[in-house]
Parts: sequence; structure tokens; C-alpha cells
Amino acid sequence: MSTPYLEQLLTVLRFPSISTDPGHAGDVQANAEWLAAKLTEIGLGTKIYPTAGHPIVVARNAARPGRPTVLLYGHYDVQPVDPLEQWVSPPFEPRIKGGRIFARGSTDNKGQHMAHLCGITEMLSRHGDLPVNLIFLLEGEEEIGSPNLEPFLKQYQSELACDIVAISDTGMVGPGIPTFTYGLRGIACVEVTVHGPVIDLHSGIFGGSVANPNTMLARLVASVHDNEGRILIDGLYDAVRPLLDWERAAWAQLPDGAASTLELTGVPKLFGEPGFTDYERRWARPTAEVNGIGGGYQGKGSKTVIPQSAFAKFSFRLVPDQDPQDILAKVQAHFVKHCPDTVRLDVHMG
Repeated sequence: MSTPYLEQLLTVLRFPSISTDPGHAGDVQANAEWLAAKLTEIGLGTKIYPTAGHPIVVARNAARPGRPTVLLYGHYDVQPVDPLEQWVSPPFEPRIKGGRIFARGSTDNKGQHMAHLCGITEMLSRHGDLPVNLIFLLEGEEEIGSPNLEPFLKQYQSELACDIVAISDTGMVGPGIPTFTYGLRGIACVEVTVHGPVIDLHSGIFGGSVANPNTMLARLVASVHDNEGRILIDGLYDAVRPLLDWERAAWAQLPDGAASTLELTGVPKLFGEPGFTDYERRWARPTAEVNGIGGGYQGKGSKTVIPQSAFAKFSFRLVPDQDPQDILAKVQAHFVKHCPDTVRLDVHMG
């Protein structure tokens, strides 16, 4: 990558555009404005559309009859950086080491859509035009489920009409392996809170007679999977679309996915639903993951309490034919069924 293009990417990576944190709303807005200015600078007609949340940036070239229209999608918001202490360098101060850029958003999704932006810039500078009618759409809420994207698409359906959508938010199987991503898993999120006593209690006085929310929550978390990794929520697999024969055959020709996953993650052994390859489990099967869990004393040393409450945050990755609302209803029913009657349960969707 040439120095000017690299500097543009590093500039974008310095925006702490964390969409889930209201304290960073200004940073998300600033990132959108930078992108709009750059797209305008290279000759595209660009507009920032406000939404009920974070803005959407849309840029386009002059449409010409007879050319296909391509809508290129990306997102400029990023995930939170917690736990900050585990970063080897500040997440919004990009660091280049070993040919890689370390920064929040470098691979999800600023690196990808900036590669497209730089490619468009190069095409326009060399040829003065593009071979297609381009609509470049960049949203700022992908990491929180894109709550305002669908209303935006419906409102501007005619203006956004296209022949094909290319999603600038995917990766490659490996270096030097051109990869065409034709689908991604969906998502549904749930936060479960278990409430026990009205206040934190002294475990030396009440321990043994009052259920500990941490323990009860641990039972709920453990109830989601069997020991081999199958999801135990009733009906969750009912609508799962099986892989087609050509998909299994094509994926089987790829380099060993298990080996690369072991190397990349550093785990001692892979774990997941039996009967499926690493690629199949990661690309074509639903999952249930605990993304965060907490309750009770978290400081240094010990504090002998039975906490008032404990919580866990789940995300469920969904595959074709699974309906998010149906899955959320099944998840809620599972937790209600398995929650001990010694505590109170609160299930929050979204």
C-alpha cells in the first residue's frame, strides 16, 4: 500500500467510533464526516444521512445508462475495546508490526472499506470514471445490529436500487487465496439477569440458606450446551438449512481450517458441535456464546458476599431459515424453564 493510502487508513483507525457507547457519539459522527469529505474529494457525490442513531454516508458517481449498478456496503463503527489492559498498544493508536496493523477496526471493518475507497480513488485518477454505476454506503451501527439501516433502506429504496450488493465486511480464507463470501451468519442477543437478595449479604451469616445468584446463573449458562458443544435449547435447530452437496465439496478443498484456527487462536484444542468440520461450524451452523458475565465482588482480594444479582450476555449466531424473533422466544422459554425458583429472572432481548 502506498504511503498516502496507508496514512488515510491510519487516520480512520484513530477515530474511536464505538457505536454502542453514547460517550463516543461525537467520534462516530466525526468518522462519518471524514469519510464524506474524502469521498467528495475524489469526485463522488456524497451525502450524510442522519438517522435515529448514528449517520449513514452514501456516495455515488454519475450514473450512466447501460452500466450495471453496484452497491458497496461497509461500516465505520467498531466494537468496544474492553479489556483495555490486554492491548499491547493503545487501540486507537495504530501500530504496524510484522506487516500487520494493530488497531481497533483494522479488520472490522475500516481496513476493508478503506481498501475499496483507495481502489476507487486509483481508478478515478487513472481513468476518470468507473466501469459501473457505484453506490458506496457506509453505516455507523453495524456493531449494534444496524437498527436504523432497514428503515433507511425502505425510505430510500428507489435511490438505492442496484443490480448487486457487495459487502465490504468480510475476510479471506488465507493469504493469497482469493475469497468470495456469499453469506454471513445473523445474530440475536440476550442479556440474562438473576436476582437474589434485595441487598448483598454476608456469606458467613446467610451462606447455606440463601441461593447465590452467581451459582444459579452458572447453572443457567451451563444449561445451554451439552458437554460436546450441542445447543440444548428446544427447537433451536429446527429450521436450520443443511449445507448443499456442492458447498461441502467446495469447502473440503480449502486448506485445513482446524489447523489455521488452532494457530490463530492459540487454544490447546478445538471445541464445537460434533459431526461438522471447523469451516462448517464457523460458517454454517448456529452458535450460542456467552460474551460477558458478572456478579458479586470483582476487586482485589476477597469479600465474603452473596451478591444481590448476577448477569450474563449471550449472542446467538443464526443461519439461513432461522428467524431471530422465533429464536429469541425459544431462548427466553429455555431460561424461564431452567431458572431455579430460589431466584428471580430477567431476560432482556437485544
